[in-house]
Amino acid sequence: MKERITITLDKDIISAVDRKIDGRKIKNRSHAIELLLARVLGENYPKKVIFLLGGKGTRFRPITYELPKALLPMQGRTVPEHLMDLFKRFNIKDLIFSVGYKSEKIKSYFGDGSNFGVKITYVEEKKPLGSAGALKLASPHLNGTFIVTNGDELKDIDIEDMFYFHKENNAMITVALTTVDNPSVYGVAKLQGNKILEFVEKPDPDNAPSKLIHAGLSIWEPEALKLIPAGFSMYEKDVFPKVASQGKLYGYNFSGQWFDTGTPERYEIALKKWKGFK
Repeated sequence: MKERITITLDKDIISAVDRKIDGRKIKNRSHAIELLLARVLGENYPKKVIFLLGGKGTRFRPITYELPKALLPMQGRTVPEHLMDLFKRFNIKDLIFSVGYKSEKIKSYFGDGSNFGVKITYVEEKKPLGSAGALKLASPHLNGTFIVTNGDELKDIDIEDMFYFHKENNAMITVALTTVDNPSVYGVAKLQGNKILEFVEKPDPDNAPSKLIHAGLSIWEPEALKLIPAGFSMYEKDVFPKVASQGKLYGYNFSGQWFDTGTPERYEIALKKWKGFK
């Protein structure tokens, strides 16, 4: 809920504010002042991120018989370490690692996060719970707006801009969307404006509703956790459709780097092309 207020500012400050307006990320004077205040007050980003790291990495066998996928090297570091760099850019350092397969090795490597400049809390699946089930397990730690990220994609997203987009639309869940040339191997977003109506799974290229796919990062309000059923569940199938039916599932289209490392072939491409963060 927004409220209108009247403020009096020095002309030089107003000029400095106006110079921030670019018509895209910062649309007008009011928007600029709101963003600047949010940054000063630390209200320009979610406070917690949950990393989904419980998968068995079956497509990387036999390597993952010994090593969890989260610890595979990517340009001398792991993919979660690269993702930490993304979140630390926006001062997000409170991380939750949802682990399952070979969790002891992940815990041993990352510890409490202090060696990486973050704080890590672990939630452990005793049996596979799926992407949504893992969130339900972590729900006692998720009492405010939070981010969900897959642990096997490299992405460069303006979290502050996405968060503002999420709040501006009063979304329950906002999904980061990236454009791919061949959407037929992914879940593809069908949109009405910025609202996601549904994800069409692995469509024929000629009939795909768009070339926009889920980039493996989303912003959630805690009320969405109430929609997760008990037991094994996937948020793509068991939560997103419920939120879409309420008109509260939004797509944030970004153009930054994005690499899926979920198969050996895509992993090799990421190894060669990922440029890190400037």
